[in-house]
Amino acid sequence: MNEQKLTETEMTLMEILWQKEKVFMKDILEDYADPKPASTTIATLLKRMQNKDLVGYKLYGNSREYFPKVKKEDYFQGEMTSMIDRFFNSSVSQFASFFTSNSKLSQKQLKELRDIIDKEIEP
Repeated sequence: MNEQKLTETEMTLMEILWQKEKVFMKDILEDYADPKPASTTIATLLKRMQNKDLVGYKLYGNSREYFPKVKKEDYFQGEMTSMIDRFFNSSVSQFASFFTSNSKLSQKQLKELRDIIDKEIEP
C-alpha cells in the first residue's frame, strides 16, 4: 500500500470524499475552509489520487463526479499494518506496549481498551 499512501494535503481531500461519497468539484471547494485552494490545485490532487487508484470519477457532460475507491477503514487498516511492520518489526504486542506506555492513557482509558480486547477474545 506504500504507493497508495496519501500526503497530508491529499488526506484532507480524501476526508471530504469519504464524508460525501460522491462529489463534484464545486462541492469539494465548498467544503474547504478559507482560504480555499484553487480548483487547479484540487484537480491536480485528484489526478494524483486517481493514479494511486484511490479515487475514481464518472463523467456527466463536462463535469466529473468524484468518489473514493477505497473505504476509510480499509485505508487506515493498511496504514496501521504498514506502521506496525516498519516500526515494530510486525509485532502487534510491541506496538501495544509502546502505545499504552507512551500515550499517557488514564486508568479508565486502559480499562476501556482491555474491555475491547476482552470482547474480541470471547467466542
